[in-house]
Amino acid sequence: MSGLPQTDDYRGLLLGGVPLMDTRAPVEFDQGAFPGAENRPLLTDEERHRVGIRYKEAGQDAAIELGYRLVSAEEKARRIAAWEDFARRHPEGALYCFRGGLRSRLTQRMLAEETGRVLPRVRGGYKALRRFCIETTEAFAAEIPLRVVGGRTGSGKTLLIAERGDAVDLEGLAHHRGSAFGARGRPQPAQIDVENRLAVALLRHREHRGGGLVVEDESRNIGSRQLPLVFYRAMQAAPLAVVERPTAERVEIALADYVHEPLAELRPAHGEAAVAAFGERARKGLDRIRKRLGGQRHREFGELLDAGLAEIERGAELDAMRAFIRRLLTEYYDPMYDYQLAKRAERIAYRGDPRGVQEWLDAAREEG
Repeated sequence: MSGLPQTDDYRGLLLGGVPLMDTRAPVEFDQGAFPGAENRPLLTDEERHRVGIRYKEAGQDAAIELGYRLVSAEEKARRIAAWEDFARRHPEGALYCFRGGLRSRLTQRMLAEETGRVLPRVRGGYKALRRFCIETTEAFAAEIPLRVVGGRTGSGKTLLIAERGDAVDLEGLAHHRGSAFGARGRPQPAQIDVENRLAVALLRHREHRGGGLVVEDESRNIGSRQLPLVFYRAMQAAPLAVVERPTAERVEIALADYVHEPLAELRPAHGEAAVAAFGERARKGLDRIRKRLGGQRHREFGELLDAGLAEIERGAELDAMRAFIRRLLTEYYDPMYDYQLAKRAERIAYRGDPRGVQEWLDAAREEG
């Protein structure tokens, strides 16, 4: 079957959230893909490895012949059924392999011949889409005004960001709160996934909203993931609005962000052991800052944390957990943030409560 369709409308694919069938091997998919992509591989990891060696030794025809020999008729039928399932659910979708070459062509052809369903393949494949994402982020960083929302831990920066239509939640993209205690219930996405998600978010902002973009003040590292350097540098040059809240309010916000939310994410997988899993993560977070705390405070914080975890287990009022969070904020996070903020004093364009920051951001947007 010849003349099967291709597309190089990378912008349209990503902007429109077109469902994508990734025909690469699972190991490639796990290293990074695109928002909403589903892995429906032509070859397993081991098959890909063996076919790749054959290709280098004897060329494409020999590699294809080996691929057919490695996959039994029964297994071939299962893979075609998986492709058909995707095409049935997403008739508007598209498929790709790494470079838009042999694997996606074979998948596209077998899908069409065996099921009659036709999906366009992405010209240039994953590599071309990935290059488009990188170029999108680079262009955005150079062209679009950024405004950064800062503030001490627990000041509700993420809540403020969530209320705006002209903002991107960087911590949400990285699935991490961005601190020693910022791990969520599920693992972080791959580094490349974070970068691709950011590019798509920027593309959609430019298309649907336009104008400047609001982001939260972050270090380049968010958990174990990094913001693209070009975007981080643009953030470091942007005006900064600092949210200020009373400590008591910050304790409650931090309690929700760093305790209740991770626990809720852990419970589906861990059930009654969710508190234990959360406690293990929290203790590891505390151990990571032991040197900064010093031995005595580390022990005191640990005792408060253990008491707070016991409160959660009993369903009691979280007095010890609040005391733990308050001390963590005022004795660890606040001095560190204040020191960093002092070095960026010239960038501070506004300081005030959440409503005041929102009003400043609105006015700044109107001014362009």
